[in-house]
Amino acid sequence: MRRGSGKVCATQLPDPKVDPMSTLRVAVDVGGTFTDVFVVDEDTQRSHVRKVPSTPDDPMRAVVAGVEQANVDLSDVSLFSHGTTVATNALITRRFPAAAMVTTRGFRDVLEIRDGTKNDLWDAYQDVTPPYIRRRDRFEVTERIDFAGNVVTPLDEDEARQVARLLRKRGVTTVAVCFINSFENPAHEDRMRAILAEELPDATISGSAAILPEIFEYERFNTTVANAVLAPLVSGYVDRLADRLREGGYEGDLLLLHSGGGSMTPRLVSQYPVRLAASGIAAGAIACRHIADQCGYENAIGLDMGGTSTDICVVHGGELRVTKEWEVEYGHPIMFPSIEVLTIGAGGGSLAWIDEAGSLRNGPQSAGADPGPACYDTGGTQATNTDANIALGRLGTSLAGGAKTLRPELATEALTREVARPLGMSLEESAGAVLKVANANMSDAVRLVSIRRGLDPRDFALVAFGGAGALHGAEVAKELSIPTVVVPPSPGVTSALGCLLVDIRHDLSTMFSHRSDDVDHDELDEAFTALEAEASERLRHEGIAPDQAVLQRSINMRYAGQWRSLSVDVGSGTGALEEAVSRFHEQHEREFAFRRDDAPVELYQLGLRAIGTTPKPAFPAHERTGTADPEPTSRRQVWFEETGWVDTPIHDREALLAGTTFEGPAVIEQLDSTIVVPPGTRAEVDEWLNVRIHLTDQEA
Repeated sequence: MRRGSGKVCATQLPDPKVDPMSTLRVAVDVGGTFTDVFVVDEDTQRSHVRKVPSTPDDPMRAVVAGVEQANVDLSDVSLFSHGTTVATNALITRRFPAAAMVTTRGFRDVLEIRDGTKNDLWDAYQDVTPPYIRRRDRFEVTERIDFAGNVVTPLDEDEARQVARLLRKRGVTTVAVCFINSFENPAHEDRMRAILAEELPDATISGSAAILPEIFEYERFNTTVANAVLAPLVSGYVDRLADRLREGGYEGDLLLLHSGGGSMTPRLVSQYPVRLAASGIAAGAIACRHIADQCGYENAIGLDMGGTSTDICVVHGGELRVTKEWEVEYGHPIMFPSIEVLTIGAGGGSLAWIDEAGSLRNGPQSAGADPGPACYDTGGTQATNTDANIALGRLGTSLAGGAKTLRPELATEALTREVARPLGMSLEESAGAVLKVANANMSDAVRLVSIRRGLDPRDFALVAFGGAGALHGAEVAKELSIPTVVVPPSPGVTSALGCLLVDIRHDLSTMFSHRSDDVDHDELDEAFTALEAEASERLRHEGIAPDQAVLQRSINMRYAGQWRSLSVDVGSGTGALEEAVSRFHEQHEREFAFRRDDAPVELYQLGLRAIGTTPKPAFPAHERTGTADPEPTSRRQVWFEETGWVDTPIHDREALLAGTTFEGPAVIEQLDSTIVVPPGTRAEVDEWLNVRIHLTDQEA
């Protein structure tokens, strides 16, 4: 799911000039290959970055190393925000502590039965990966509550205590309690949790009614199980990091980015650790929205291309799309709201290969960081996107100020052997074909999140970041007829920037099944008021003042008889529900291409977003002092499909001032990325030092 956000480790940066009396905001994003650090001085609004190798065995070591290399005194830090892959990697590797599940008798196999779907409907031999908790570790107790919350069969406390004592003998450290219909009446779950707490005082216990009051038991059970298996791992990591920061002099709360695009303090993380899955991916999407807003674009598509994969997000009308059902592995849904990001296997290290039919493919297999692309000379021999880029002159031989030296001859050998010779192509044709397939894969993914939902990419800007996003951004935009590409000042650490741009956020929900034309408005308001009281209490515990708290109501609605629902924002007062129903019809048409205004609408679930606003960096605009057609730092031969080999100016991004403009072709190099400006495009540096590439033929 998550990968390093850059191609190489840019540790050879000049030491930043940090005023020891200044107040700093620090963000750290842990990726699969690299850990990125973004530091902003509140007084001067200057920023600087660091990239250090990630340490998968203990991610905290890379976090500490990155902060130290950034010359940050933790006692000067006013805010420390962190995006982490700890939860995601744990779900992928399944290195869980001793865990168990306790459920209603007869419902032990809900996790295995699932919903009967498959990732590939036509592959009879492909099985969905097994549940996070094995069948032998799932236990049943006698109890039953009906759909309306009435007790049908009381909880058998003798059975419950026997199960708890058995779990203690087994050394279980975390338990998921998942009773049927507990969302309507959690009494039995609460009692089971109390018995477990008595018998296993050191264990972590997750109850499904507390984690996710959701009617569908498979989704509720799986989300609770994921929360349970992550609890000891995530809480242990977060607590150790918080202690380490305090020892260094940091006095504030450690803020951890969650999948919904907000942040949580360690106290809430201990209760809802599953919310940290997809943490780092959400950071890139948040940064994309910020950059688009800064540049005046309400609609933007984020292209975050790293070494192994590409994350694609959509900003429409200034808002990121949020989904309530997502997964790290197919068949194991997590039902907390998450920023919707489509991840595909297309990165700098993606392998070029030829299938059995003789067609050229690209990815999802990747050379990764080890052994890496052939040109890295670290053991990799297969051709990758990076090899294609260097063979065509788009990448130089020295990256990150000399920290990494590439060998073009090794890239040429790999491309000739793996692609050119088998397909009867020249070297240039084969390298161009490799990149064309990669760009087509990314373009198809963009179509899935835009055109398929009734959105026209031509109405959007493309924000290209990650270590490789700026290499491919302009050609992907051309494929989709997107008129403008925006490359932020530090593309390789943009996800870390996103960690500084989030507020504390909680998402609460409760079931509320009524027809919209038969709703008791007092009952509806009472249910929302109860959610708001709980949300206000959470924010108060996290130090959020009342004037910094924002509570936003929403209702999940559907046409009567359907089971899929859409979340619609709703206000309060007279007419609010009717306005929400009207928006539901519009949203349903946009999402599914039809609407039925005469059909009854059913309210399914109430939701509440509780937001505690936090200070954010305000990056100052730069005066436009740049000139047209600046003198390049060097020139080299670069191959483009439109022109063949052409003598191309190479610019150092640090030397490009706001207001600078020039025509393509050109290449812009910097420590954490390389920007390709193809022929037929025009580049400008805006007042925030973003490079905007305008596809002139699309603007005509």
